[in-house]
Amino acid sequence: MATVETREAPQAPAEEKLQGHVALVTGGTRGIGAAICRSLVSHGATVAAGYSRDKENADAFKAELERGGAHASIHQGNVASAEDCARTVREVVEQHGRLDVLVNNAGITADQSILKMSEENWYKVLAVNLSGAFFMSKAALQHMLDRGTGRIINISSIVGQIGNIGQTNYAASKSGMFGLTMSLAREAAFSLQRSGKAEDKGIGLTVNAVAPGFIETEMLDTIPEKVLDRIRSQIPLGRLGRPEEVARVVNFLCADESSYITGQVWAVNGGQEM
Repeated sequence: MATVETREAPQAPAEEKLQGHVALVTGGTRGIGAAICRSLVSHGATVAAGYSRDKENADAFKAELERGGAHASIHQGNVASAEDCARTVREVVEQHGRLDVLVNNAGITADQSILKMSEENWYKVLAVNLSGAFFMSKAALQHMLDRGTGRIINISSIVGQIGNIGQTNYAASKSGMFGLTMSLAREAAFSLQRSGKAEDKGIGLTVNAVAPGFIETEMLDTIPEKVLDRIRSQIPLGRLGRPEEVARVVNFLCADESSYITGQVWAVNGGQEM
């Protein structure tokens, strides 16, 4: 029978707050996902970075983390496949002995106006962005419930809050993550209470979402500069965000001390939506 971790959240130095924790980050070798991985290892976590293709880049990213002294692994799979998601979680637990944090970051775009959007592009984006977060969370949740602790963090988007022309599929998938987050947060808390593993001073099992605004990553490479200028003009802070600024919020939510925060959406958008 699995034991319950009831330790109180320690007041460790910032660089050690995630010491001994294992985090799985989907889409973890590029952009925001890579920044999240770097941030987590800088605070002592062991990181398992998921990716779908480009093994050469994934190998190079793993080597980069390990040169800095981090413990890291990479895992190839398709988050749109429930079977791949379950396999990946098993791999991480078998390789590292536990899973403390799941960051559902993997996402794609296939932009078209709604009148031109194909069924294929509609279903493809929802399969990766929304179903992928569901399949990964389902695969990780039982392990976290057995241990009595865990953190699940879904990376959504400001587009899920305000919409965007040409991105009905992406907006729907990212908006859906809000409902997924809140429902899963309630189920996780209820299941932990019912199992008798919830502790007043324990780390708990929380589920939250982070909704970045327009962030400087390769996902924006195809957007014309004049369009980016218009986007900047709509942001009170007058600039695009940096991946590290999203990672900072994720890192905060992963900490043991963040045990009273669940079912919330954290915006990182320079004030564009408020």
